[in-house]
Amino acid sequence: MAEPQLQREVEPQLLNGDDVNEEREDADTSESLKKKRRKKKKSKATAPAGSNEAEGSGPSGGVGDVTKQLEQQTLEDKEREEDGEEDGDEGENSSGKKKKKKKKKKGLKGQTDPPSVPICELYPNGDFPKGEECEYPPSKDGRSAAWRTTSDEKRALDMANEEMWSDFRQAAEAHRQVRLYVRSWIKPGMTMIDICEKLEDCSRRLIKENGLKAGLAFPTGCSINHCAAHYTPNAGDPTVLRYDDVCKIDFGTHINGRIIDCAFTVTFNPKYDRLLEAVRDATNTGIKFAGIDVRLCDVGETIQEVMESYEVEIDGKTYQVKPIRNLNGHSIGPYRIHSGKTVPIVKGGEATRMEEGEAYAIETFGSTGRGAVHDDMECSHYMKNFNVGHVPIRLPRAKHLLNVINENFGTLAFCRRWLDRLGESKYLMALKNLCDLGIVDPYPPLCDIKGSYTAQYEHTILLRPTCKEVVSRGDDY
Repeated sequence: MAEPQLQREVEPQLLNGDDVNEEREDADTSESLKKKRRKKKKSKATAPAGSNEAEGSGPSGGVGDVTKQLEQQTLEDKEREEDGEEDGDEGENSSGKKKKKKKKKKGLKGQTDPPSVPICELYPNGDFPKGEECEYPPSKDGRSAAWRTTSDEKRALDMANEEMWSDFRQAAEAHRQVRLYVRSWIKPGMTMIDICEKLEDCSRRLIKENGLKAGLAFPTGCSINHCAAHYTPNAGDPTVLRYDDVCKIDFGTHINGRIIDCAFTVTFNPKYDRLLEAVRDATNTGIKFAGIDVRLCDVGETIQEVMESYEVEIDGKTYQVKPIRNLNGHSIGPYRIHSGKTVPIVKGGEATRMEEGEAYAIETFGSTGRGAVHDDMECSHYMKNFNVGHVPIRLPRAKHLLNVINENFGTLAFCRRWLDRLGESKYLMALKNLCDLGIVDPYPPLCDIKGSYTAQYEHTILLRPTCKEVVSRGDDY
């Protein structure tokens, strides 16, 4: 705003030989301004020293003043050209500047490659992308659930919980961007530690980790082949991802304890494509049939039916894809990954019903083995017991470790690598003591028979009053 005003104060002093009335008439037009500038530049270049002195004796000042004013005007012209402004009135100049600034701000709101801008900064107004919104399935007597989308009461209830849904969506958007990034670089020959740490570093940046308010919900699972779940490498683990491996990437993010639990399977050899298709189809079927007042056992039955309809040929041998019967989906609560209800993936589960306002992780596991898992290998996952009360602890190191767990993880799952990252050392005895006292629960890797292959797909769904939202849904799966 100051720039056009300064220009108009300088110009009258430079027009010593010009007619003042002519200057006033032409001052507002861009053509006359350009002519005058050309005239000034020409007179500066060709006028003899004597004439300058004669002009300098007038009321407008000496040679030094005129030179300074010309230099200042030249600088102003250059600045205007650099800013991309056209010659015009003051209002047009100011509005042009505002538009330019606005465009620059918009340009800054894109994600970098690799991703580094936190999701909360990409969406500063807090309007995070929604997941896939679906109508609830019709009830057993054939009644449609479409009325929920138009009911004023249900809409009001939905809006009342908007802050909670927003937390889920922010965590889900971070999950989507991280897994897209992981798919761009994961390849055979990488160590599992490198894969997990690179994924977790990106996840921490995008979720903008902040103590227990925002961060990782549980350790990155990267179970391979016959190992179906709960494997993440401990320090010094030399395991390397190979071309013929089937790797389940299972990681979680949270905002204010609202957890996104979502997983996918990575393969490089196309011979496993049919296995992945079977499990993905089973997961999507479970999502489709889930809803308010639906019995959990009915969801399990539909999942089993779809998964067992697939056969896969691997190395010349044909296998029926079996659901892993002792692995389940589950309800999700604040800061509680398994909050009480289980969603079976075979028929014959509990007849408990899903309820409005709940969040569920719908996950399915398919196997070419026995279709059942057992504890195996070295434990890496741990989680504080959600319902534990006060338990007296005698070992000082165990007391210290519990304080570290409470401060950094609360009731969220953690792994030994994360304790190492916090600078803890020689804590295994203290950790065992906390497990023996029932304060912390160990979650060892879960494996089918050796030589078999297992795959997993998982999404988090929200049973909102108006509709079902597959909040972690992305373009990838």
